[in-house]
Amino acid sequence: MASTAMPSPLCVTFLLFLLLSGASFYTIEAREPFACDPKDAKTKGLPFCLASLKAEDRVKDLIGRLTLQEKVKLLGNNAAAVPRLGINGYEWWSEALHGVSNVGPGTKFGGDFPGATSFPQVITTAASFNASLWESIGRVVSDEARAMYNGGVAGLTYWSPNVNIFRDPRWGRGQETPGEDPVLVGKYAASYVRGLQGNDGNRLKVAACCKHFTAYDLDNWNGVDRYHFNAKVSKQDIVDTFDVPFKMCVKEGKVASVMCSYNQVNGVPTCADPNLLKKTVRGVWGLDGYIVSDCDSVGVYYDQQHYTSSPEEAAADAIKAGLDLDCGPFLAVHTEDAVKKGLLNEKDVNTALANTLNVQVRLGMFDGEPSKHPFGNLGPKDVCTPAHQELALESARQGIVLLKNRGPSLPLSTRRYRTVAVIGPNSNVTNTMIGNYAGVACGYTSPLQGIGRYIKTIHQQGCTDVTCADDKLFGAAVNVASQADATILVVGLDQTIEAEFKDRAGLVLPGRQQELISKVAAASKGPTILVLMSGGPIDVAFAKNDPRIPAILWTGYPGQAGGAAIADILFGAYNPGGKLPMTWYPQDYLKNLPMTTMAMRSSQSTGYPGRTYRFYKGPVVYPFGYGISYTKYVHTIASAPAVISIPLDGRHARGNTTTSGKAIRVTHAKCNRLSIGVQVDVRNKGSRDGSHTLLVFSTPPAGHWVPHKQLVAFEKVHVPARAQRRVLINIHVCKYLSVVDKSGIRRIPMGLHSLHIGDTKHSVSIQEAKLGVIKS
Repeated sequence: MASTAMPSPLCVTFLLFLLLSGASFYTIEAREPFACDPKDAKTKGLPFCLASLKAEDRVKDLIGRLTLQEKVKLLGNNAAAVPRLGINGYEWWSEALHGVSNVGPGTKFGGDFPGATSFPQVITTAASFNASLWESIGRVVSDEARAMYNGGVAGLTYWSPNVNIFRDPRWGRGQETPGEDPVLVGKYAASYVRGLQGNDGNRLKVAACCKHFTAYDLDNWNGVDRYHFNAKVSKQDIVDTFDVPFKMCVKEGKVASVMCSYNQVNGVPTCADPNLLKKTVRGVWGLDGYIVSDCDSVGVYYDQQHYTSSPEEAAADAIKAGLDLDCGPFLAVHTEDAVKKGLLNEKDVNTALANTLNVQVRLGMFDGEPSKHPFGNLGPKDVCTPAHQELALESARQGIVLLKNRGPSLPLSTRRYRTVAVIGPNSNVTNTMIGNYAGVACGYTSPLQGIGRYIKTIHQQGCTDVTCADDKLFGAAVNVASQADATILVVGLDQTIEAEFKDRAGLVLPGRQQELISKVAAASKGPTILVLMSGGPIDVAFAKNDPRIPAILWTGYPGQAGGAAIADILFGAYNPGGKLPMTWYPQDYLKNLPMTTMAMRSSQSTGYPGRTYRFYKGPVVYPFGYGISYTKYVHTIASAPAVISIPLDGRHARGNTTTSGKAIRVTHAKCNRLSIGVQVDVRNKGSRDGSHTLLVFSTPPAGHWVPHKQLVAFEKVHVPARAQRRVLINIHVCKYLSVVDKSGIRRIPMGLHSLHIGDTKHSVSIQEAKLGVIKS
């Protein structure tokens, strides 16, 4: 349901600026060509400037014209100009995690581009479980990125999204990820990348980058930092968990770039590992693009990890492993000497350059006038548009998760409640709502502003900030809670608690926030609604079990329109439908659980609890996929096969067994079009329209190396009040019903697989086909 809330004053000011700027605002000076300027006589007619030729032929021609000294200066993010060939310098490093960001040096705000649409942090939009929304956000972000490039203030290569698994709830960068499930993260990656890059495989709108490959999910914990960490990971966990999103990003999203990480994996820096880069990413998965290092990763493994004895060896190892571009100066400084010392062939440098230049050609950077490009007409008028800002609001609404609603207490009635006390360190924040890797937002609506559009508010912070070091402001907060008809507490975390370079110490609310909440709830004249703003999970069992706190919302970091979205849900203009993309653990989960232990599976013999909902069976505060609504949905399976037969490809004998029973190797099965079609009827039994997230889990046949359950499909469906919708779900058997054995081999277990959709279950027997015939 659309909100009737008005734009914030800041938004109105910005939109007014757009209108009053007149015609001159809508026309920008044409950006000078990056290369192949049609007015440049020395390059006119050269093959690398001819758009009619194939990209690889143009690249080959250009590389053949470059000297070794020119080539090595193109290997860093701040690529040097080649004046004699009419090529300008280029800054490769721009970011667009959830909107065009100014974190990288490639993007600058100001002048005609004072801001860009700042969508919710990724963990929030992941909670929508809505792939079409993720792609829509990507399209808007790339519109604004292209507009800023045309205006001369941004690049075309964006090192986003972050598709690492949110393995440990303490990770400071978990907020940047789509959560803990490999399939969810992979679907997000492919969808967002398609939105950014467009659907023309030969031409890129902008070039996306999936990062940080691989097993990277520790920044700075207990004296161990990402620059020195050696992630010891089993083949099983690499294939089963850590690599899944990257594989989906490359194979399904067709991403133009992959970034290797700072850490080592099993003793080898990822940016120097040919098995990871050359063999897997480019060879097995077929990356059509370039591989870039995380910033100064090559320097890190030489200077800090002491992996090589000389800088020339470090440069040679990286390029021979398959690294094409260095974020940093290391390769530009040391590669020429590596070639001269015989550690590296110039052909290896040519291969790296071919991969980066190919992407620049596909971006249209060698096609002359940028204004002649299909996206060359985008400009300031296409940034922070009302439609883009409405999508930011809608994204926040879809990502907010209702965790508790006893009574129900929500939505709040403005007829019953005339005044609301708004309390908490995050109650009137703006910048906090956009999380990290954000740019300059078009404008903000804080929670206090959003709530104030619906009802009269009385405001007290209660704590100066989220660290909540003392109780000096408690008295005033308790006082307003005792006077108002209802109380809304907005608490949680911010970038001082969880961030890049900063992992969390624990899972409880910082400082004395819990004490503030309990005192305010005890004094409140009416219901106390708890609103949590955070990237990572929080142990709020005290509030979950407190009858004086009848409702809890989690918002993640909800973006520039976060306050409006929170208010729309609190007052019933929008029916919440988000689901948690990560498990919320109790604080006790962390006992004797080092962040440095990478194993996903639990161990009874050592007491190791396991990680994520797939392998952990202990108590939780809220489970992965949890989220309630203002209405009730009932699922009924209308049709689903009882038996699926797996045909072998004819070259392999039957009976590919493991110690845990019969399981066919995925590579031995005829996987093409082998899917299970499940039709599910979703009935809305309530009086409110709503968008429902349909999560489908599978429990494979028992075996000590299989997950307890795993997400195999999800769909977002809008169901009007008291209506029913039928949803068709196709589950690719080889991709989603397979598991990975201890040797890292993906197999399809034979036997009964149980599908779970809400409270409904359906068993499918998977069998080896007789005579190669598929039966279902």
